[in-house]
Amino acid sequence: MNLPNNIALTAKNVLKAEAEAIARLADFIDESFENCVQAILQIKGRVVVTGIGKSANIAQKIVATLNSTGTPALFMHAADAIHGDLGMIQAEDFVICISKSGNTPEIKVLVPLLKRKGSKLAAMVSSTDSYLAQTADFILNAHVEREACPHNLAPTTSTTAALALGDALAVSLLEARGFSTSDFASLHPGGSLGKRLYLKVEDIYTQNEAPSVKENATVKEVIIEISSKRLGATAVVTKDSGDLIGIITDGDLRRMLNKYDSTEGITASTIMTPSPLTITPDTYAAEAMAIMQNKSITQLIVAKSGKFEGFVHLHDLLKEGLI
Repeated sequence: MNLPNNIALTAKNVLKAEAEAIARLADFIDESFENCVQAILQIKGRVVVTGIGKSANIAQKIVATLNSTGTPALFMHAADAIHGDLGMIQAEDFVICISKSGNTPEIKVLVPLLKRKGSKLAAMVSSTDSYLAQTADFILNAHVEREACPHNLAPTTSTTAALALGDALAVSLLEARGFSTSDFASLHPGGSLGKRLYLKVEDIYTQNEAPSVKENATVKEVIIEISSKRLGATAVVTKDSGDLIGIITDGDLRRMLNKYDSTEGITASTIMTPSPLTITPDTYAAEAMAIMQNKSITQLIVAKSGKFEGFVHLHDLLKEGLI
């Protein structure tokens, strides 16, 4: 086995070659690309993405991206299409065929059959002079000069370019549809990603204790409340209206002991941090996490219309897998 003299250099050259190829794709986004997006937006059916070999693998990933961003799509292997799978395509569907050369035998057999179905056809090709490009309704130009493979044989740069162009298509459709964060969340309810999109503070904080003391509470009462509720802090509310006016943490108690020789006559209002940072129950949990990280704190008061509701703790968010 002959190892390259500089493995790192080889790897860097591959990445640079593919990055440059993707950057050049921006020059190929033209009227045909825009018309393709507009046509997909008008269809009543689905987007069917097909290809053969490595292009088929890229087609599957593009289908997954389209489905998750609001464009119904399905994958059809080009070889299987001419052996029965063509039946999955309806006249209202839109077909995207991926092929670097655009001249493979399977593609030449498939294209006339697609035309007979009446579906619109987009060619994602590297060669715009190819059979596929010349017979398609739209051209998605994924041209690359050469593969990153030193022999210019293994599909590397070409498949990366097709993948990137598929992302460009999916995001263009997403924005044109006005696909929102809530739409995205409805399609991704599972895992940490789903939780970041739909989990709210109100889904979490009610499971915790809600430590609070009146503004005139003694230091002993404050310590008992913090210790018994085990959140490392307590809210401070007014004795009459119960409005939230402050927060006392373990750190505030330690600073008090350093400042005063005696706790006699000291009340919650003396040692509290006034006007504490709060969030509302309908805040997304991911936003609460971001606030805690930014402020280097471990808990946030949940309040609504100036009234104390409870606490959400960093441990709650970690338990939900938001990091």
